[in-house]
Amino acid sequence: MIKNLLFFLVLIVASPAFAQLGGEDEVYLSGEFIEPKFQGGNVLKFHQYVREHFDMSKLEKPGKMVAVFTVGETGVIENLRITEFIGATSAGEFIRVIKSAPKWEPAKKGGKPYALKITLPLVFGKG
Repeated sequence: MIKNLLFFLVLIVASPAFAQLGGEDEVYLSGEFIEPKFQGGNVLKFHQYVREHFDMSKLEKPGKMVAVFTVGETGVIENLRITEFIGATSAGEFIRVIKSAPKWEPAKKGGKPYALKITLPLVFGKG
């Protein structure tokens, strides 16, 4: 009888610990994760910004370029890397435009600012 009572107490005490998800999954499942915003929009708004500010005379040839960066906790772009590019001049212009962009509203996790890595692929064509 005492063994059963002890087992029941351990089960009751341990249950709340196992009932809650921990780590990254808890945020996504509970709906507390908010994506970063650029000028009131999402990443598509940033695509538009890059296209509008990219000097097409610096485009060496049509093709795809990919930038990877982090929107930091303060909304500033950090750790910018170009992982796929079509020429040094084009990549330099891509970097210039991204670095000159206004601050983002950072992602939020549990109500607190959260740094988030973003991959930005863009296809450029002449004309």
